[in-house]
Amino acid sequence: RLSIAEDGPVALAAQVHADGFRAALVGLGGRIVATAPGCEAVDADPAKVLGSVVAAGAELLRETGRRCVGAGLAVPSAVTEPEGLALNPLHLAWPAGAPVREIFTEQVRAAGLPGPAFAANDINLAALAEHRHGAGRGSRDLLCVATGHRGVGGALVLDGRLHSGSSGLALEVGHLAVNPEGRPCHCGSHGCLDVETDPLALLTAAGRAPGPEMSLLKQADDLIRGQYDDPAVRAAVEVLIDRLGFGLAGLVNILNPDRIILGGLHRTLLEADPDRLRAVVADRSLWGRSGGVPILACTLDHNSLVGAAELAWQPVLDDPLAALA
Repeated sequence: RLSIAEDGPVALAAQVHADGFRAALVGLGGRIVATAPGCEAVDADPAKVLGSVVAAGAELLRETGRRCVGAGLAVPSAVTEPEGLALNPLHLAWPAGAPVREIFTEQVRAAGLPGPAFAANDINLAALAEHRHGAGRGSRDLLCVATGHRGVGGALVLDGRLHSGSSGLALEVGHLAVNPEGRPCHCGSHGCLDVETDPLALLTAAGRAPGPEMSLLKQADDLIRGQYDDPAVRAAVEVLIDRLGFGLAGLVNILNPDRIILGGLHRTLLEADPDRLRAVVADRSLWGRSGGVPILACTLDHNSLVGAAELAWQPVLDDPLAALA
């Protein structure tokens, strides 16, 4: 019988988000072997940030003595293909169109790490990881919608493959309008999922001022889990669930997925009142309750990191002898 070696090769996975960045080593099967302490400051210069996260990953490799097969990066932006440009890093101070794949590759090479380097959108990578190792296993047409630390993203796995569109920009669901009279969005519209159902929207709807002591995502999660009996918090949760449900119903009508998985704050909203969210989606979709699509919570911790590692592992899976020679 074959099994995965406990001390086998790993991929370097890196993630950058609005509240910091983190590096990890990930083995086959999505097993996180080691993680570096997260950093809570993101410089306006992508090269500095990516240099720091690669340095943290290189230190993990030295400490563990593991062989590295490559590196993957998850960023909170649409990433063009094949150029690897972060087209709209809205919640970072990075310039639009920053060449993140090129910068990441340069930093990986400067650190003396072997193997190819990749970069992609964080929610795309979360969907990839969940489809292979988490709540999306066995799904053929999987829709993933999730909040980051700020904003909302989406991804679609079709017939077992991540669907990124003609140039990597598919499924920017954060800019689906769910409240035409709502808040102005970065895209120029009003009431998009990005500004109506993210952690800041929850805190604002509940009348809570965001604090500087922790990430907005953690503040919103803690508020729901710790103060759900507060009428203001419960009302805010219901508002966000309804708006999220409107958006999901529209996506169901267009995409007809066989499963929906929710991550970030959306997972917490589902856990808080699953019946309400599922009812809103069923009532607003063309198939109604008789054709309701299963809605599940993402199950992997750090799924964007795991997905970033999957990018680096793919050449090994495609041709092990060539990649590991």
